[in-house]
Amino acid sequence: MHLFTLRHLHRILMEVPGEIGSGGNSGFQAVNVALQFGARDIALAGYDLACERGLHWHGPHPAGLNNPTAKTLAEWRQRLDDAAPALAALGARVCVVSPSALKNYPRRDLRDWLEDGNGSS
Repeated sequence: MHLFTLRHLHRILMEVPGEIGSGGNSGFQAVNVALQFGARDIALAGYDLACERGLHWHGPHPAGLNNPTAKTLAEWRQRLDDAAPALAALGARVCVVSPSALKNYPRRDLRDWLEDGNGSS
């Protein structure tokens, strides 16, 4: 069993194993966890971080859960875009493989990314 501690910092944390940065959203946290497990080829799928199609790409959350605002999504997007240099410095090759408002990562077709063997590391 692996235990992670969430720090309310908006940056990728690698100094302490099991301690990850929040970024304010689970997508940011998932990238940090993947890095701590040794992943260096990372494809961002479903990271649209926009509200052009409504509250989320999947529609509104059910009652009892908050839905993000355009302001919140912009903050999350900025935090992940701001992490690009730190990710590159760690040797991570991060790309976007689905529609996304992110700006600081190259775009790839998921099928091409998988065929190139990137999904195996």
